[in-house]
Amino acid sequence: MHSSRRPAAATTPATAGPAPEAIRHGTPAFRRTNLALFAAGLATFGLLYCVQPLMPEFSRDYGVSAAASALSLSLTTGVLAVAMLFAGALSDAVGRKSVMAASLLSSAVLVLATALVPDWHMLLVLRTLLGLTLSGLPAVAMTYLSEEMHADSIGLGMGLYIAGNAIGGMGGRLVAGVLADHFGWRVGVATVGGIGFVSALLFWASLPPSRHFVRQPLNVRHLLARFAAMFRDAALPWLFASGFLLLGAFVTVYNYIGYRLLAPPYSLSQTLVGAIFSVYLIGTFSSAWMGHLAGRLGRRKVLWTAFALMLAGVALTALSPLWVIVLGIVAITFGFFGGHSIASSWVGRRAGASKAQASSMYLFSYYMGSSLAGAGGGLFYASHGWHGVAGFVGLLVLAGLLVAWRLYRVPPLVNVATPPTPASQGAMP
Repeated sequence: MHSSRRPAAATTPATAGPAPEAIRHGTPAFRRTNLALFAAGLATFGLLYCVQPLMPEFSRDYGVSAAASALSLSLTTGVLAVAMLFAGALSDAVGRKSVMAASLLSSAVLVLATALVPDWHMLLVLRTLLGLTLSGLPAVAMTYLSEEMHADSIGLGMGLYIAGNAIGGMGGRLVAGVLADHFGWRVGVATVGGIGFVSALLFWASLPPSRHFVRQPLNVRHLLARFAAMFRDAALPWLFASGFLLLGAFVTVYNYIGYRLLAPPYSLSQTLVGAIFSVYLIGTFSSAWMGHLAGRLGRRKVLWTAFALMLAGVALTALSPLWVIVLGIVAITFGFFGGHSIASSWVGRRAGASKAQASSMYLFSYYMGSSLAGAGGGLFYASHGWHGVAGFVGLLVLAGLLVAWRLYRVPPLVNVATPPTPASQGAMP
C-alpha cells in the first residue's frame, strides 16, 4: 500500500516540477519572498539567542547560578526541539503562511513581556513558552521555499533566508549585550523583542500566499512509521547524534565564555563580550566552504575535520592570553558551522522519501544538544570554572570524532543525486 501511495505524492503540486507560476528570481514576488523570509530568520534567531550574552546579568540580578541562568536558553531550545517534530505536520493541515506569521508575532510578544517580569521563575516560564511559539518558523520556512520557488531560484532564496538566520543570531546577541552594558539587560531584551515584532509585521505584509500548498490531514500512524524507518538506516542515527554533539558543544562554549571574560583578570565590559559574537559571521563562510569541500571530496572524508578543528579551538580557550581565547572561539565557530552544513545536507541525501521527517529528527537532536549540554555545562563551570567547561566540551567533541569515524565506515549510497534539503540548513544557532 505504501509503495502505491508514494508515486502519487511525488506528483502533487507541492513537490512537482517547476510550474509556470513558481516564484523566480528577478520578479517582484521573489523580492517580496526574500524580504519576508530574511526578516523572519532575523527575528527568529535574534529572539531565541538574545539571552545568551545576558546570562551573567541574570546571575547578578536574580542571584542564580550559571547553570540556572543557562536555563533561560536551554528550556527554550528543549521545547523547540520537541515542538518542531509536530510544527511541520500542523502546517500541512493549516497552511504555511498562517503558522509562520502566528509563530513570529506570538514570539515577539513573549520576548517583550520577558523584559518586564520581575520574577526569575516567570522569566523561565515565558522562555519555555517561547520554544513552543518559535517552532512554527524554522520547521516551515524551508518547506514553503521548496514548494513555491522555481528550481533555478531556490538556491538563492534559501541562501538569503539562511543569511537572515545568521545575522539574527549574531545581531540578537550583539544588540542585547551592548545595550545591557549601557542601559540594563531589560532594555536590550525589549529592543530585540521590538525588532522581532516589526519583522513579524513585515513578514506578514510581504510574503506571497502559498500557490502550491496542498492541505494534508494529519496521519499519525503513517508519520510514526516513517520516523521508525529512519532508524533502520545505517547512517541517519549517527547523523542525528552528530547534530546533538555539534550544537551541544557550540552553545555550551558561548553560554559560559562570557562569565570568564567578564571576570578578572580580563574584566571585559558587556559591550566587548558582545562584540566577540561577531565571529559568528565566520559561519556564513565556513558553512559554504566546507559544504563545497565535502561535495568535492565526500562528506565522510571531511566531517571529522570539523570536529578536529572544534577540539583544537576548545584547547586554545583553556589557555590564558585573551587573543588565544578569541582564536579558539573562532576555530570552534568555523568547525561548528562547517560540520552542521555537512551533516544536515547528508541527512537529506540519506533520507529518500522521508526527507521531511529526517530533517525534523535531525533538528530535534540538534536543539536537544543545545538544551541538555548547554545546561549541563553550568555544573562543570560551578565546580571547576572554565577548565571544567572546556573539559566537558572536549568530551562532546571527542564523541563527535568517534561518530564521524563510524560514518566514514558506512557504505555510500549509489546513484542517488543530492536533492535540495528544505529543512536541513534552516537551523542556525
